[in-house]
Amino acid sequence: MKLITETIENVQVLTEEKNGKKTMYIEGVFLQSELKNRNGRVYPFSVLEKEVNRYNEEYVKTKRALGELGHPDGPTVNLDRVSHRITSLQSEGNNFMGKAQILDTPMGNIAKSLLEEGVQLGVSSRGMGSIDKREDAGYVMDDFLLATAADIVADPSAPDAFVNGIMEGKEWVWDNGILKEQKVAKYQQYMSEATRRNLEERTLKVFNDFLTGL
Repeated sequence: MKLITETIENVQVLTEEKNGKKTMYIEGVFLQSELKNRNGRVYPFSVLEKEVNRYNEEYVKTKRALGELGHPDGPTVNLDRVSHRITSLQSEGNNFMGKAQILDTPMGNIAKSLLEEGVQLGVSSRGMGSIDKREDAGYVMDDFLLATAADIVADPSAPDAFVNGIMEGKEWVWDNGILKEQKVAKYQQYMSEATRRNLEERTLKVFNDFLTGL
């Protein structure tokens, strides 16, 4: 199974007031099916519909559908980076429209401040699944599992997109019930220690090492 992330750039910001307390939400298209996205992948509607139904039952309805601020390293949700809770996820045509409440957590407050200052944020779904590579695109198979319907991200084409590409390119395996990545942690550590001066050099080293391991 591979880590699969997809980013959608435009979400709407809402503020709702109840009993004198204001709560911020984001809403918009969280997932898209039946079209080739910019990552060259297609999600059949039946695959997303089945998984969204499971996600709604197990996570949304039980108030456990959490997301993080930024691009996380793997398929699990890190509680110390949680910024929002997904409150609804419903199909509308071939899209799945979502709504998420910005939480009063350290990362939630950062997201709230950015949104209040007019920063355009997007959402990025994160899941695990197999991909059937055909001539025109990679088709996500029906073993697809959502880790979260939406992380909040700023710039999908930021420098860490390269590291995200590596994350997606490696296999993830179950080890005693825990998802562990193969040969990725050392890349993350190596790149996190990079300075501006040696960033390009380290990027090339990681890239070359990654290619030799394919």
